Amino acid sequence: MKLIVVESPTKAKTLSGFLGKEYNVQSSFGHIRDLPKGELGIDTEKNFEPTYVVPTKAKNAVTSLKNAAKGANQVILATDEDREGEAIAWHIIQALGLNEIKKQKSKIKNISRIVFHEITKGAILNALRDPRDIDMDLVNAQQTRRILDRLVGYKLSPFLWKKVARGLSAGRVQSVAVRLVADREEEIQKFVPQEYWSIEADLEKGGKVFRALLQQRDNKTIEKLDIKTKKEADAILKNLKGAEYKVESLEQKEVKRNPLPPFTTSTLQQTSWQRLRFPAKLTMQLAQQLYEQGLITYHRTDSLNLSELSLVAAKQYIQKTYETKFWTQRRFKTKAKGAQEAHEAIRPTFPDRTPKSTGLSGVNAKLYDIIWRRFLASQMAPVVFDSTAIDIEAKQGQTPLAGSDPAHGAYTFRATGQMLKFDGFLKVYPMKFEETELPSLKKGEALSLKELLSLQHFTQPPARYTEASLIKALEENGIGRPSTYAPILSTVQERGYVAKDEKHRLVPTELGQTVNNLLVEHFPSIVDIGFTADMEKDLDEIAQGKKEWVPMLKEFYRPFEENLQKKYEEVSKKDIIQEAEGKACPECGAPLVVRFGRYGRFYACSKFPECRHTEPLEENKSRPLGIPCPKCKEAAPGGASLAPWELGEVVARRTRKGKTFYGCSRYPKCNYASWQKPEKT
Repeated sequence: MKLIVVESPTKAKTLSGFLGKEYNVQSSFGHIRDLPKGELGIDTEKNFEPTYVVPTKAKNAVTSLKNAAKGANQVILATDEDREGEAIAWHIIQALGLNEIKKQKSKIKNISRIVFHEITKGAILNALRDPRDIDMDLVNAQQTRRILDRLVGYKLSPFLWKKVARGLSAGRVQSVAVRLVADREEEIQKFVPQEYWSIEADLEKGGKVFRALLQQRDNKTIEKLDIKTKKEADAILKNLKGAEYKVESLEQKEVKRNPLPPFTTSTLQQTSWQRLRFPAKLTMQLAQQLYEQGLITYHRTDSLNLSELSLVAAKQYIQKTYETKFWTQRRFKTKAKGAQEAHEAIRPTFPDRTPKSTGLSGVNAKLYDIIWRRFLASQMAPVVFDSTAIDIEAKQGQTPLAGSDPAHGAYTFRATGQMLKFDGFLKVYPMKFEETELPSLKKGEALSLKELLSLQHFTQPPARYTEASLIKALEENGIGRPSTYAPILSTVQERGYVAKDEKHRLVPTELGQTVNNLLVEHFPSIVDIGFTADMEKDLDEIAQGKKEWVPMLKEFYRPFEENLQKKYEEVSKKDIIQEAEGKACPECGAPLVVRFGRYGRFYACSKFPECRHTEPLEENKSRPLGIPCPKCKEAAPGGASLAPWELGEVVARRTRKGKTFYGCSRYPKCNYASWQKPEKT
């Protein structure tokens, strides 16, 4: 009997369906060893030697696997193909004592490791024909990341407890994510809008009106911010008064738009947020399920590679389902920093397994649908547009009008249009585009002016991050890797450092700002983007066998520990705690101070812990807005209208994590609640 060990029961069930009775497929239910909770678990004096324990929840799995191994003559470790999967495989060997059992003349003759990109019968059988040993470079890379995160978390978090508030935590990568969000918010707050104007003309020919934008003055391009004031815009309108408009040049050409590449982990998370509003954590949970069911390839990847078999299968499906002209084979090159080129992009295991044929429903079906469509589209012909660009000269006659500036006699407007000619990959992967049809014109043809407009604009501040754009920023800066994006976003929100506004954009909480400012000032390397990205490169080099892990940890830890001890002496909690002017404790009369808790600021007695009085800040109390409750206004039970004095009023409240919502002052009699501020009626 051959024992195959995977991480999840679903994956075990899928593999069992492919393999014969000589294989016993068992699940480890994820990690079966980890660093201990409640203590560091790393000996910093002995080359950062970790102490691993079997968590309580994993003990039954370990016992079950040990019993299964007793009856096996071969143990095959088939965990995921990334560093995490390699580490799980190594921990299984250690926890079960397989190497010792093998030496004791047991039935086990061989312990091997197999990897595969997809859970299909062909992929599994190929992997079984090509087993290998555990790759200790990959294990060491994962182990180093775990140790680094433990050192930062377990060393820095107590510092935050002592200086800010108990229950807080710091993380090596999560702190950089919070900084990105906090820095963006600071940019927005400091942003000063710039006024600018555009000049646009509605022109007519043959009964068809179209719009053109002023682009040149005396053959010099007018940039976006060149017309800064209404006075400047009015001067141009004055110069154009009475001008004659005629077609100066036309350019007509075909414009092709190529499809996007298949998904990587990052682009899958971004697109599922943009199209489906799925948080990154949900996206990865669903992708894990699809992978374990054998429907998609491995979902933690930063590679755009596609197997030859998948390319052939895509060609056959596209040519069979559509016309031959819709197929175009493409290979893509990965641009992500440190991408694992041995991996594949995320794709359906079989292109002919359409979303309808899978039997999926709900959110699983939606995610599979975009994965399937994105892959097929990547192997389809480009979309073709008929594009037209018309330059229109606006020029006064021989004699300039009174009051106009003769120095500016010629202006050039441009009108652009496009019409879809061939839909190509849009057959399977719809994308937004605009069609603008222009009238048929000839060079030198005169046009009639219907209206000349000057439009005021203001530059806009940078947008707050969404989950999609933050993941993109992390990837572009080399922060984290495919398996870490979702946990990063989840962690910073769960810990109350980042919240979502009414438009689901990320905003730092007051607590997040405070912790970020403290780390930026006193632990700049921990939240430095370049420093963190360099550590990712070091981890990649460890995984490739180019760097030793212990020297890398020493290089990081010694200066970190020295600075930490220094900051314990330098940083006083008094620098962070503010006294509440004019407010005294109602219980003992001592001054009240503003303290930070896990969910924001609050008043507390300065004699804590002798006096434990606390109360919310005025800003956190319910604030009436002078708006009648919409739900109360509808009707009382039975259809009778409420009397004016029975109407509730909308009040602004805060959640425990500092996010503002709007509710009824009559709660719990009225349960009206909304993230959107209602309008006065």
